Amino acid sequence: MLIDGVMLLWFALTALSVLFVAIDIRTTPENPVMKWAFVLFTAYSGVFGAFLYVLGCREPLPGLHERYVAARWRQALGSTMHCAAGDGIGILVGAVIGALIALPLMAEFALEYVLGFAFGWTIFQALFMGGMFGSYWKALKGTFTSEFLSMNCLMGGMLPVSALAFQDNADAHDPTQPLFWFRMSLALMVGALVAYPMNYWLVAHHLKHGMMTVRPGDHDPKSGDMESMDMGQDARTDSKMASMSIGDKKKAAESGSALHKPTPPVWVMGTVSLGVLALGIVITLIFAA
Repeated sequence: MLIDGVMLLWFALTALSVLFVAIDIRTTPENPVMKWAFVLFTAYSGVFGAFLYVLGCREPLPGLHERYVAARWRQALGSTMHCAAGDGIGILVGAVIGALIALPLMAEFALEYVLGFAFGWTIFQALFMGGMFGSYWKALKGTFTSEFLSMNCLMGGMLPVSALAFQDNADAHDPTQPLFWFRMSLALMVGALVAYPMNYWLVAHHLKHGMMTVRPGDHDPKSGDMESMDMGQDARTDSKMASMSIGDKKKAAESGSALHKPTPPVWVMGTVSLGVLALGIVITLIFAA
């Protein structure tokens, strides 16, 4: 069958892509959590993940990473990869459990949402990035809103694809079959695409971190996490931030965050994210067999 040949090529290229990113990113001066995010997302998205790593994160020349990742769209790309990588683990676990115990469609979706949000929020956001907040509990509080908005959009994009792709093929719902993982890869890629605009807004309004730079000798986790964050200014300000010392960047971030008020307000964007999630559910209920 044609789909078997497509999947064989897909998984072969995915294996090569993951190998490339896992080896190459070791020399990229990026935060370790973001390195894992790119490796995981490449495992989900194959050559597309490797392409995004090269285009968005890989240092073009020695010493240029700070300026390279200062572009707003790259900051948003890093935020989206971080979201999809962390949430994706929980979502895939939920999908496997749902398939093995034959949960109804919406019950399986609810399980994927809960596990994806829980893993993304408590582990990839609050635990791994806790140095930005000073404590784990402060990190939980500080990352809840951004994780909620991003997760809603990710799942709103994923659900129709995971429910409708190959819906008449039993192998697509069997975790022991390659088609199951191919279907979930497609769903995660679409979900990340849908979540990108929301992550762009979150990064621009200091509600979520973007790409970062960590050089040898940057031992302070707070300062390291602030490195190369997008401060919501224009490209000239981003470039200026990239040339600042770590301490100056932290002060600028704190003063900028205190003065900046998101536009539209957070509650409006929360409503938008719930609308994206609701739209995904409605499309699924209308077209799913």
